[in-house]
Amino acid sequence: MSIPPGARAALPRVPDAVHRRRWAILVVLMFSLLIVVLDNSILNVAVKTIASPAPTGLGATQSELEWAINAYTLVFAGLLFTAGLLGDRVGRKKVLLFGILLFGVGSALAAMSDSPGELITWRAVMGFGAAFVMPATLAVLMNVFERDEQPKAIGIWAGSVGLAIAIGPITGGLLLEHFWWGSIFLVNVPVVIVALIAMVALVPDSKDPNPGRIDPLGVLLSVVGLVLLVYGIIRGGQLADFADPAVLASVIGGLVVLAGFVAYEKRSSHPALDISYFKEPSFSAAVAAIALVFFALMGVTFFSAFYMQSVRGWSALQSGLLILPLAAAQMIFAPRARLVVDRFGARAVCTVGMLLVAVGLAAFALFDATTPVWLLCLLFFVQGTGMAHVMTPVTVSVMQALPREKAGSGSAVNNTFRQVGGALGIAVLGSVLSTVYRGSMEGHLGAVPAGAREAAGESIEATLGIADKLGPAGVPLVAAAHDAFLKAMHVTAIGSAAIALVGMLVVGLFLPGKVPAARGAGESGKDERPVRAGADR
Repeated sequence: MSIPPGARAALPRVPDAVHRRRWAILVVLMFSLLIVVLDNSILNVAVKTIASPAPTGLGATQSELEWAINAYTLVFAGLLFTAGLLGDRVGRKKVLLFGILLFGVGSALAAMSDSPGELITWRAVMGFGAAFVMPATLAVLMNVFERDEQPKAIGIWAGSVGLAIAIGPITGGLLLEHFWWGSIFLVNVPVVIVALIAMVALVPDSKDPNPGRIDPLGVLLSVVGLVLLVYGIIRGGQLADFADPAVLASVIGGLVVLAGFVAYEKRSSHPALDISYFKEPSFSAAVAAIALVFFALMGVTFFSAFYMQSVRGWSALQSGLLILPLAAAQMIFAPRARLVVDRFGARAVCTVGMLLVAVGLAAFALFDATTPVWLLCLLFFVQGTGMAHVMTPVTVSVMQALPREKAGSGSAVNNTFRQVGGALGIAVLGSVLSTVYRGSMEGHLGAVPAGAREAAGESIEATLGIADKLGPAGVPLVAAAHDAFLKAMHVTAIGSAAIALVGMLVVGLFLPGKVPAARGAGESGKDERPVRAGADR
């Protein structure tokens, strides 16, 4: 879905002053993205601490922990598309500054929460701010780099996610070992301040020069549809019952509203989103791959924290250090994925990448309480390598399919599918984990007082908490909880791997293959910018 070669000459050139500082601008954009991703990776390490009774944590239940994660996701996913549209219309720099500032305020208030309910509320505020940050960073990137350098810049942008994955758990582990749980949110504040100063000084503003009339009905339909859909998904995961009437009403209602959004946009003379882009198989396959890879990985990320801390007994810092191989693989391979795509084509690279992700996920089905640490590190490295060779090519496919002036909309589509896929992963795979765990624990709660049995069987943390109170009588309960969790983890890992294999089929069938050398030379875009005195090439 590339821009025709004949039309390429009409593309607006990046101003010289912006072109010279493009790499410094990319660093600022990575810094902004860092705080959004870092927050989620820190929270994954801290779920065990927040679940602990006061004063160590907030005594959050499994359901409240899921909402602390998903309140962010719900607001984030619901507003991503709208935020991308606003960036195209009012200016991406303005939107980015607003989003980072709001994210920082939400972080400070989340750190001071006195109850799980307050934490969930401020996490929603953080999600509101983050919705304006993520699409704007990618949209700005597309407007400060020429087309030939965009794949490299997007690879570095995607690699910064790996950096955040590394910094988040390690920073979280260090903070939790020396400070109270709220420090994992308070640490965002100085990062926000630095990002704001750098952004004001370096990042240029840009917007669609011909945005056309606003489409208020389309925007409203997109927000309502996404919020209903994601809420239904999350609620179904919490109840472990997707047949619940309230869940069905929300999911079906969301799908109906989104169908209405598509129908309206197809007929509108000034659509918020040009639906015709989805008619191109490579574009649709790219966004589907984004959703599927995050579906598989987000569910596993949620339970791996409990595996490492509750079953293996490692500290939050040790658990964070074990994520380093995944982060290192992304940082190493994501910026270089374009070179592999140039040689073998997006289809082959993404197919192998999804296969590596599936293998890494399936390996969790073989893990037990004594699996060597080096094997876990190898697994995370394989997963990171696979992700790096999927996310960079599919993001390039999505972003280069749209004109530069619509970069905000393209980024919003990219990240909306990512967030919806992640929400589905946590909800569906989380409900599978919970259902199998509860079923396995039913026959092992005889020593637990009758009034506490239901709560004790809800999650491994709840079971271990009750076992600790029972003293020596609770020792058999600990062993049963570990066995039940490992069984549930194995089932969930197989489900995750199956989803990744579906993603492999999608990219293998619909992404474009290798571009012929003659065509590649003609469409590389390297002749877009004439050589100019003083230009920093």
